[in-house]
Amino acid sequence: MTTIITGANRGIGRALWAACRARGDDVIGTTRGIEAGPGWTRLDVTDPDDHRRLADGLSGRPVELLICNAGIFPDRGERLEDGYPPEMWAEGFATNVTGVFLTVQALLSNLRASRGKIAIISSQMGSDTRATGGSYIYRASKAAALNLGRNLATDLAREGIAVGIYHPGWVRTGMGGPGAAISAEEAARGLLARFDALSPATTGCFETWDGRPHPF
Repeated sequence: MTTIITGANRGIGRALWAACRARGDDVIGTTRGIEAGPGWTRLDVTDPDDHRRLADGLSGRPVELLICNAGIFPDRGERLEDGYPPEMWAEGFATNVTGVFLTVQALLSNLRASRGKIAIISSQMGSDTRATGGSYIYRASKAAALNLGRNLATDLAREGIAVGIYHPGWVRTGMGGPGAAISAEEAARGLLARFDALSPATTGCFETWDGRPHPF
């Protein structure tokens, strides 16, 4: 089983990469930096040339699971009065939304070859039901990633490709901070169970890492 994980060099992505390797997947992790050895490849999800190189390198190879995990939280601590500059909006959406779309688009033929699955890591902060204010760029971009996943699920359903969108939990990573509720390893185990359960019957789902349906 070939699994590809974007943003696999740290945090939840790294834990997912390790968990997939441990269970025997042929896993490829991507990173914006230098390739980290076998099973790794460079991919800046905002760079169309990187996506073309990734697609060329995987030409003809079925991909059973694509995990779109790469993401940034650029606006922590910004002030409504004078923060959130336009370039920060552009960077946040380029990574958290356009990057997901470009990755799916680049690997669509590989996913079609296996009727594979697409797992998009969004966040409960992108849910309309949790509008607690602040972090406008991160919240809006994760809401857009959720919307993107739902629409991909509709378009790909006829081909048997299932798409799930997931809240990974509040995780002790560089993004989540040391006081977060769960470890990256715990989040990865729960998320993999969700990905395994994903099917055409549940495509378009928005779920938490521990299996609870999340309100949109």
